[in-house]
Amino acid sequence: MDLDMAQVRAFVLAAQELHFGRAAGDLGVTQQALSKRIGRLESMLGTKLFERLGHGVGLTEDGRRFLDPARRALAASDDAVATIAGEDRPLRVDVWGHLYAPTRTLLQVTGQAEELRLELGHGRDLPGAMTALLRGDIDVALGRIHPPLSPGLGHRLIRLEPVDAVLSAHHPLASEPTLRPEQLRDSVLWAPGALERLDFLRRFADRFGVRERSGSVNLGLAHFLAEVARDPHRFSLVPADMPLPDIPGLRSVPLVDPTPLYAWSLLWRTGSTHPRLHTLTAACAGEAGRSRWLEYDPTRDWLPGLPTDRAEAHSG
Repeated sequence: MDLDMAQVRAFVLAAQELHFGRAAGDLGVTQQALSKRIGRLESMLGTKLFERLGHGVGLTEDGRRFLDPARRALAASDDAVATIAGEDRPLRVDVWGHLYAPTRTLLQVTGQAEELRLELGHGRDLPGAMTALLRGDIDVALGRIHPPLSPGLGHRLIRLEPVDAVLSAHHPLASEPTLRPEQLRDSVLWAPGALERLDFLRRFADRFGVRERSGSVNLGLAHFLAEVARDPHRFSLVPADMPLPDIPGLRSVPLVDPTPLYAWSLLWRTGSTHPRLHTLTAACAGEAGRSRWLEYDPTRDWLPGLPTDRAEAHSG
């Protein structure tokens, strides 16, 4: 039995979206063409892979069993084509969490590994990065990860970065040399977007009892911090060593007892054979050792939970 990879790709995209219309759009074909490909695959396998559910579709039991092997087969096919299409192509890297400047970490790492050739892109969020990885649109992603992660992805923690509180110079706590997170519970946590999509800030607010939370439209770091500086009741969190724009009336104060840590991780499709993926993970590990990026003391620091069920080190 020989699999048609166009049919397998149609199945995997439809399984990710659970909607034939959206999957067809992702694939750049009509919904009728996508349905035909999946129908031919089901006919060859002798089983139904999807069942209709209201406005979308769901996987049958056979469909769920077939999904992970189908992803692995598709990844192997894409990697085989990539080796012929150009072994020396750059490593395509997506980053997200733009207000926390993820490219700072990459720039530090690439300075230690001159053989790395990276092609940078920008993912909107973790779900978008996972979809791009599984589709083969990118090779690796960098940002903060949290459960649940899609099957077929591996990850590695590379940096734990302390964060400071940023607040207006007119905030009642602005003159303090340091702050404990619990001291901010009566302030308004200002978020660069919907808080339900910002896992770190949401977990911080839940853990330290910050009841008042509000968000704005993400128009960049300078605009966001200017909004914080304008209101004496607002605060937010930024990495401690990140250069801040010159915003009048903005104060940055270290957080202690505990110090919140923002976790940066690499994320990739398991089975990837791009040679520079191993180079990148090794360079990150080397820089983490030199710069002590992974130091963590549970008596002193606060670190929201990380996914561990599918964590693995890239073996190259």
